Amino acid sequence: QVRLVESGGGLVQPGGTLRLSCAASGFTGTIYYMSWYRQAPGEERELVAIASVDGTINYANSVKGRFTIFRDKNMVYLQIDSLKSEDTAVYYCHAQNSRGGALAWGQGTQVTVSS
Repeated sequence: QVRLVESGGGLVQPGGTLRLSCAASGFTGTIYYMSWYRQAPGEERELVAIASVDGTINYANSVKGRFTIFRDKNMVYLQIDSLKSEDTAVYYCHAQNSRGGALAWGQGTQVTVSS
């Protein structure tokens, strides 16, 4: 089965930069959609960025211009610039097939933005 493992979270100051990584394993071929979600305490899980296998990328309006998603082989990255306190959340990597069906979720990595 597909497995996803995130890393790169931590405590950062407002205005800082963070790069999250997600390593996918347990598959052959390609994963059609890889994406990043986040979930803040008491909030619903929110899609923040998604990248299809053909390179098409979409971002949530709230992160557009600050977040960058990038795929390379079995990896997907999320570059976060100009961090805000509102970005504080657990960030999850997600894999979906070409029909949109879920293949796997990562365990999550905590991002805390605080001075």
